[in-house]
Amino acid sequence: MSERNHTDNIVIVGAGLAGLFCALKLSAARRVTVVAAKPLGEGASSTWAQGGIAAAVGEGDTPAAHADDTIAAGDGLVAPDIALSIATEAPGRIRDLLSYGVPFDRDLAGHFVLSREAAHSARRVVKVSGDRAGAAIMQALIATVRATSAITVLEGYVADELITTSEGPERRITGVQLVRPDDAAARFALTGARAIVLATGGIGGLYRLTTNPDSSRGDGLAIAARAGAVIADAEFVQFHPTAIDIGEDPAPLATEALRGEGAVLIDETGRRFMPDVHPDAELAPRNVVARAVFEVIARGGKVFLDCTKAIGPAFADRFPTVHAKCIAAGIDPVHDPIPVEPAEHYHMGGVRTNARARASLAGLWAIGEVAATGLHGANRLASNSLLEAVVMAARAASDITDTVPDVAAAARLERQRASHLPDFGARQAALAMVRETMSANVGVLRDAAGLAQTLDTLGRIEDAADGDRIIANAALSARFIAEAALRRKETRGAHVRTDFPDTDPAQAKSRTMTLAGLDLRRRLLSGELMSELSAGRDAPPDLG
Repeated sequence: MSERNHTDNIVIVGAGLAGLFCALKLSAARRVTVVAAKPLGEGASSTWAQGGIAAAVGEGDTPAAHADDTIAAGDGLVAPDIALSIATEAPGRIRDLLSYGVPFDRDLAGHFVLSREAAHSARRVVKVSGDRAGAAIMQALIATVRATSAITVLEGYVADELITTSEGPERRITGVQLVRPDDAAARFALTGARAIVLATGGIGGLYRLTTNPDSSRGDGLAIAARAGAVIADAEFVQFHPTAIDIGEDPAPLATEALRGEGAVLIDETGRRFMPDVHPDAELAPRNVVARAVFEVIARGGKVFLDCTKAIGPAFADRFPTVHAKCIAAGIDPVHDPIPVEPAEHYHMGGVRTNARARASLAGLWAIGEVAATGLHGANRLASNSLLEAVVMAARAASDITDTVPDVAAAARLERQRASHLPDFGARQAALAMVRETMSANVGVLRDAAGLAQTLDTLGRIEDAADGDRIIANAALSARFIAEAALRRKETRGAHVRTDFPDTDPAQAKSRTMTLAGLDLRRRLLSGELMSELSAGRDAPPDLG
């Protein structure tokens, strides 16, 4: 206990769009601490978002139409009331972002310049400099956060466990255990929090090929589950069909707005194949396009995004981020098709929350990609991710302000001696093994044999973590995804089971899981409890 610092008692874990927006909303009434794994702006998926924010702000467009598109894309699992309420709040959140200095594209008359993306019935994606929405939004929010005295930022801390206490009959989240990569001999306990908001992002780093930072390994999902939170719809992982295939990790993205402007997908022979797959061709829902691209590549072919006719000489001005990536890789997108392949892009599942962003544990809220709100269902509609982040961040801030007592006591950050010194080489090898097995068996296409093999491998990795929470949390998040995928015996949205290729109307419902249930299933499948369970039965039950 050699180091103590005083912080504020509302704590946000994560510093992407959702976390910073929530902090700014809270700062009007409370003091708040933001825990960031890296310096602000680094390591956040939000910064890399290219398309923009979906909002019904164009002439003739309505929140109801936006909600209808969201529900259709979600393939039977979207909560209609959530979809409509979030779409209705979208224009207000765009105004908030403008007030924070976000320079959304406008025409000479001052109207938003809107893009159309896949499965949208109208142009409704508000953007910045064509494909710089995420970076521009984050730059504006970071500047505002830095200038806000009510917000304290702790940079360089990674959350690896939640702290719970009992208050009467209720167990409550009151803190978080943190580690620092540059101080492996220590752990840091941040205690005395009145509210913890998880804004830790997604799970892209669990896959070999992702468009997200490889540090996004589902840590928030894992630590919430270990504390007892309910996890929902973990099987639904969205793969973006047009990651640029140039061997980079993470893979750079060719924004969907390119296809919205008329770019087409072709194979190595120059044949355009999407019109044979779906009536909307390249603007079909992402899961449809990703599967079609994957199947071409799986047959030994190659896939390219051809922008030469639709965009051509205007490429550098209209899509500067993609253009720069291509040029750096020796590709001139004005004249050459861009090689692409599917990559993990977004997790629709996560910590289950209600409409106010509350998780199932007292004192815990979850916002952004770590949360499962019911908006995305089985397949997220393009550019609804940034929208959900700001809407639910504002709701969490409002709920905390309304319900959490404004007491004077501050949370306390205490440095403690670590009981385990990580083996960084072993950690790197273990995380690589997680990424390989998830990509091989829990990717675009899945089947029971591969999922069962993955669960066995992940369980062994978690058992062998030897006190390294980074390994154990990554393996646990991956287990939730694989187990949920094994349980859902149908194909729906982004979840494709080759052994159950049809969509089953009886399974058109969200599913939840807890760590206790996940571990029980593991024990049953391993045979540890099978003799007792199957006593008096002719055959053991089907646990697939």
